[in-house]
Amino acid sequence: MEFNFISEKATIGKNVTIGRFCIIEDDVVIGDNTVIKNYVELRKGTVIGKNCYIDSRVTSSGNCVIKNNVTVRYDSILARGLVVEDNVYISPKLMTNNLDTEKKQIGGAHIGENVFIGTNCILHHGITIGKNSVIGALSFANKDIPEDEVWFGNPAVFKRKK
Repeated sequence: MEFNFISEKATIGKNVTIGRFCIIEDDVVIGDNTVIKNYVELRKGTVIGKNCYIDSRVTSSGNCVIKNNVTVRYDSILARGLVVEDNVYISPKLMTNNLDTEKKQIGGAHIGENVFIGTNCILHHGITIGKNSVIGALSFANKDIPEDEVWFGNPAVFKRKK
């Protein structure tokens, strides 16, 4: 008994594994050799590349782009407009948003290539995380983070060059 909802308008690549109790809405694209674990919700317009691992209880609010070789761990929330470039590792419980304080859609964060994001992080709307950067666990990134840097804290602050 799988109990999944997979829209007929979704595009599922070759060798994709989908766990139980998943919701995959219209216009979702999942690339080849990707693993989707249990209780994942991918709303309309979410695109996931090849060779990705989407852990249990990950939710996309739609119109997100997750490129190739990306791992998104348990219980993460991917806001509308989020872009995640290739070879990114997102630890459990990432929270992103795309609204400002007046509830206007600003757009999701843009996470560059080869980024590592620690557990229980929050990414503010519209920010950019430069390639090869690290965001430490329990951090709130509320501004752009340059390439090749390590940041952590609440709010996240620069700690060192990578």
